[in-house]
Amino acid sequence: MSILNSLLRDVASLFFPARCPVCGEPLAQGERTVCTLCRATAPLTGFWNEAGNPMLDKCRDMLPVERASGFLYYVHGSGWRELIRGFKYRGAWRTARAMGEWYGRCLKESGLYDDVEVVVPLPLHPFKRCRRGYNQSEYIAEGIAAQLGAAVDRRSVRRRRNTASQALKSRRERARNVEDAFAVRYPGRLAGRHVLLVDDVFTTGNTMLSCAGEILRAAPGCRISVAALAVSRRELGGRE
Repeated sequence: MSILNSLLRDVASLFFPARCPVCGEPLAQGERTVCTLCRATAPLTGFWNEAGNPMLDKCRDMLPVERASGFLYYVHGSGWRELIRGFKYRGAWRTARAMGEWYGRCLKESGLYDDVEVVVPLPLHPFKRCRRGYNQSEYIAEGIAAQLGAAVDRRSVRRRRNTASQALKSRRERARNVEDAFAVRYPGRLAGRHVLLVDDVFTTGNTMLSCAGEILRAAPGCRISVAALAVSRRELGGRE
């Protein structure tokens, strides 16, 4: 059966070759998830190599965050934006996992995240998770945790309000929208540990930092860092 399955996959790849989710070109032999050219030209931030960076500065204006990093700049109109939309809205969860692994390798190589003990994906409300079928942040977190050698905790933090989308809201509306949206069910699992909170996109930071603040309040002695797969350059004071 395994030989037949392998043969069927080979035949399918001839007629329906895997394509790069960034540029849309067929992946060459040996390429995985994203083609070599797109990897080489990716809008990487490099924040994981910097103990101090614009994202950390923004976070520390609101919370005592240990580390903060975004992997890619979220560039509107780019193929990278479509990659993210693919795993948020079109079921491409394997892409989220693969991007988490790439990001995790960079975090590991920097040495700045070596003492992270547990990785927590930003939770979705059960209704939204049921409708989507999965939480994309969990797959990103899995990829990161596998590289850091840390545990993934999907249960200690929950989303208790099904908040509306932040996309079209003003800065003030975004902050109000996520007030009291999160709760920590098992603070003992996070107390005294260095927690890395992971999400897909960091814009104003309100959602992520609302969750991070709830963890810090609930888990004594906890230290928290944040990591997002993509970050808005505009929100950090730069240009798109």
